[in-house]
Amino acid sequence: MALRKVAGLKQLFWRLLLLLALFWGGGIAAFSFLPVPFSAVMIERQIGAWMTGDFGYVAHSDWVSMDAISPFMGLAVIAAEDQKFPDHWGFDVSAIEKALAHNERNENRIRGASTLSQQTAKNLFLWDGRSWVRKGLEAGLTLGMETVWSKKRILTVYLNIAEFGDGIFGVEAASQRYFHKPASKLTMAEAALLAAVLPNPIRFKANAPSGYVRSRQAWILRQMRQLGGEGFMRENKLY
Repeated sequence: MALRKVAGLKQLFWRLLLLLALFWGGGIAAFSFLPVPFSAVMIERQIGAWMTGDFGYVAHSDWVSMDAISPFMGLAVIAAEDQKFPDHWGFDVSAIEKALAHNERNENRIRGASTLSQQTAKNLFLWDGRSWVRKGLEAGLTLGMETVWSKKRILTVYLNIAEFGDGIFGVEAASQRYFHKPASKLTMAEAALLAAVLPNPIRFKANAPSGYVRSRQAWILRQMRQLGGEGFMRENKLY
């Protein structure tokens, strides 16, 4: 009887794994050209709010194409999060090695090394948090996206599902909320400010930036200029 139960659980596990693989594979194929209506993180935030009794919370996003986003915004997140984005295949090996070395020395200050591709995979398909299981699934999904999607597509999806504040997802919703204008009209400084809150958009506020956020904004602006400004986006076919 016990052996049958174990065999049944194993069979159920593999069926669930196959179902998830088909779901994620289908999502990668479909979202290579279709707008993304919502992400896993948006669902997680919405359910979390309802479970705490916050029925006024709405995870809001407005999908826009890359043509309707200021080139400064894509440049800002690349400058802030992943300057090797146009060249890697989803993983920045040197950044991972540096992060591992740092984390061994500083157990209380964990540094991440996720690329924009990895962040897109995690935000779109997976749950929040840290675990080896999630990181493994993230790696597989990242490779799938990098194989099927163009870099421009990855950046477009990232900008449309990234969390910029409490209930604010995507650059169009963020631009309308914080600057009262469409994402296509964002200036270099405004794009850098939005990128500056991305490490922790619940703690850091674009509408009430702390000294740290302002200093990070200034650093991002310098990096954007060093990368070559709008020319960087055109040269790498990201806009």
